[in-house]
Amino acid sequence: MSARRNYPLLLAGQFLGAFGDNFLLAAILGPLTFAQSAGHITEQQVNAQNALFSAVFFLPFILLAPLAGFLNDRFPKTTWLAGGNLLKLLGTALGLCGILLHPTDAAANLPWQVAGYTVVGIGACVYSPAKYGILPEIVARERLVKANGTVEMLTLVAILSGLGGGAMLYDRVRSLVPCYLAAAAWYGLALFFNGLMRRTPHNAAARLRTSFTDFGRDLWALVRHVRMGRILLGCGVFWFAGAAMRNNLQAWGLVVFEEAGVALDKITNTNLTLLKVGMALGIVAGSLLAGKLHRVGDLTWTRRYGWAMAAAVLGLGLLGGTPGLAVVVGVLVAAGVFAGLLLVPLNAALQSEANPERLGKTIAIQNFVDYCAMLVGAGFVGALTAADASPRAVFLALAAALGLLALALKFSKPAPLAGPVPVAPEPGAP
Repeated sequence: MSARRNYPLLLAGQFLGAFGDNFLLAAILGPLTFAQSAGHITEQQVNAQNALFSAVFFLPFILLAPLAGFLNDRFPKTTWLAGGNLLKLLGTALGLCGILLHPTDAAANLPWQVAGYTVVGIGACVYSPAKYGILPEIVARERLVKANGTVEMLTLVAILSGLGGGAMLYDRVRSLVPCYLAAAAWYGLALFFNGLMRRTPHNAAARLRTSFTDFGRDLWALVRHVRMGRILLGCGVFWFAGAAMRNNLQAWGLVVFEEAGVALDKITNTNLTLLKVGMALGIVAGSLLAGKLHRVGDLTWTRRYGWAMAAAVLGLGLLGGTPGLAVVVGVLVAAGVFAGLLLVPLNAALQSEANPERLGKTIAIQNFVDYCAMLVGAGFVGALTAADASPRAVFLALAAALGLLALALKFSKPAPLAGPVPVAPEPGAP
């Protein structure tokens, strides 16, 4: 009964929360498109603000990873699904205060928006281990791949629709106040669905005092473990590529539309969202295919999917907008399909093979690795942009990096598909 009740409520809350995250980000970055098109700011300034808001959202996942793992082990995961969305709601209110206090001064309201989006990132940090860690508690093991695929699909649909919704609303009203109010509504509704969930089990013996030490030991044990280390690397490849593409997409999109014959003053945030549609739909399709093609623990195609994704990104760098927008979107769809096929089996294997008593911390470690990879991806784009690389050149460099990372996966030592990953012993244990 609990599983039948909690699973659909989890999906509803996850969709609304992820929708709100991306709706809010699209709205915050919306003014940059028009400012760049009008010549008021440079491409470097656009990339700098993209990197800034990415960094403040990513950093809590790195700095607070041990705390997030402890909270999701010590307390029911349903508690932190609700707690995460409550923090997001508070962060949205903080950003809105800055806009209301300084409605026409972007320099003055920017620190408020940055602080608010940082709080949103903290909410996402404590929410994320609960989102994935709760699945083995409410879904049968043989359904984990499909359940993961469904969660990923809904998340990516939420990302797509949230980015599109935020872009369209800002394009229409050219004001951040209604955008912040709408984001608060999505977080509030997600919090309502979280509140309807039945409490899940928790480990009352977990202690914060040893959480950071345990996190370091568990991280080292997972990284050294041949199979789980490869799983973490594979997940990191996906998120590195995703962050690099996202941070480069706004500038690259302006180039693509211009090469396709669209005047710069006609390009809106809604136009640029069309490019994100292709990649997101591809990831949704890949996530669904993964549930049908692979059983839990089947990672035999991981390297091939990595190489295929690199080939698609290479195509984006070579083609530009000259062949037409339809071709560009088609290549983005292909990149998304291979990305989804890469990620979903890795997530399912991590959840099914990790130590069940430390699953919250294992998911927090995965988040730590993933968000480190995202920061590297954002830094990768930032460094190339600082070196005056064009947006197309950034994709060419990204394709080369993905190819090398796939080779690293190829030369990982094989390990059997087996049970829980051993964790480092407690101090004083043999």
